[in-house]
Amino acid sequence: MDFVIRGARVVDPSQGLDAQLDIAVEGGRILAVEPTIDPGSKPVLDAGGLCAFPGLIDIHVHLREPGHEYKETVATGTRAAAAGGFTGVACMPNTSPVNDNPAVTQFLFDKAKAEGVCRVYPVGAISRGQRGEELADMGELAAAGCVAVTDDGKPVASALLMRRALEYAKGFGLTVISHCEDLDLAAGGAMNEGVTSTFLGLPAIPAEAEETMVARDLLLARRTGARLHLAHLSTRGSLMMLRWAKRLGLPVTGETAPHYFTLTDEVVRSFDAVYKMNPPLREAEDRDAVVKAVARGTVDAIASDHAPHARDDKELEFEAAANGVVGLETSLGLALRLVHAGHAPLWRVVAALTDGPASALGIPGGSLRPRRLADVTLVDLNAEWEVDPEGFQSKSRNCPFAGMKLKGKVVQTLVGGRTVFRDGRITAGNLESAEIVG
Repeated sequence: MDFVIRGARVVDPSQGLDAQLDIAVEGGRILAVEPTIDPGSKPVLDAGGLCAFPGLIDIHVHLREPGHEYKETVATGTRAAAAGGFTGVACMPNTSPVNDNPAVTQFLFDKAKAEGVCRVYPVGAISRGQRGEELADMGELAAAGCVAVTDDGKPVASALLMRRALEYAKGFGLTVISHCEDLDLAAGGAMNEGVTSTFLGLPAIPAEAEETMVARDLLLARRTGARLHLAHLSTRGSLMMLRWAKRLGLPVTGETAPHYFTLTDEVVRSFDAVYKMNPPLREAEDRDAVVKAVARGTVDAIASDHAPHARDDKELEFEAAANGVVGLETSLGLALRLVHAGHAPLWRVVAALTDGPASALGIPGGSLRPRRLADVTLVDLNAEWEVDPEGFQSKSRNCPFAGMKLKGKVVQTLVGGRTVFRDGRITAGNLESAEIVG
């Protein structure tokens, strides 16, 4: 063995574990998780008073590279991830050029190896250039290492093309991630359609813009039997349909984001574009439905939809500003609010940040079982802190939670048994240079 993590409260939903245990690590993998492990002469990482989770996984992240490096890069995005406790991120393909071919996929792997401090899982495009006209070569994308396909940022408007995408993806073992948005219903909208949008006089997006596409893609998944993952779900109706699909036994998973269980469209009264995102923030009833969906396990994953923007993209009139918020460094703290408020059990929240996302995309991690990757997130559940975007590792500051007080903070992030973040500081330039505990 290489070292032992001693005395942590190990919470691993994949094994039904929630107890004070030791974790032995060897060769970058979990060797054992037992009540007491004798380290002999090997180093010991004292984790008394801390929780040990499987390394967190975020399956919806925009790293912006290549093409928009002024917003984020693989280097800064993975540092933000490590600071937030994430040991793996799946990066969306809406870069410039679009990740619709193996050359872009390989570029991301090369960048991650040279500059990344967590695992990077590229997601390829469904259609060439994300234009929604013809399918990208999914076989080549799968062979290059893409873990899923999506046109995230844009819906696949053609039902026929989406059906073909599901059929082809099934043949290559890829999950199709659906950006559920009817562009006709959403056209020109800047916020959720409801009482608040009427009061403010802002053009609005009805819940049905999301829900009609959720319904379409669930029916196509039923027809094809392909693996479908529904991104950034935000409405009561979408979650109801996801429950229906799961009762039918369809191979369907879904995610939501922390802003949908934390905020409502009422905050838009400030006209601050930091609250502009797509899908938009919804009504209180939708927010409450999202909270219940996390607590009941209806959604499989909590994903940040980390969408960094430069100040010039957001400091505009609300309607003209770019959609999106950063979230890698606040996701865990916001999710733990549900636990501290008694809305969801700890194991459900941890599952939605670990085993759930790993299973949804079929990627490694999400568990502390022996022989699995030694990706571990150590957390102080009781540490209180205030969100300060100026201190983020991310290049961008478009965070709607500035000044919010949270409880539960990442103390240390280990990837393959190597420390990449500890006590508020990134400790390595890339994974290869990160030190093993010792």
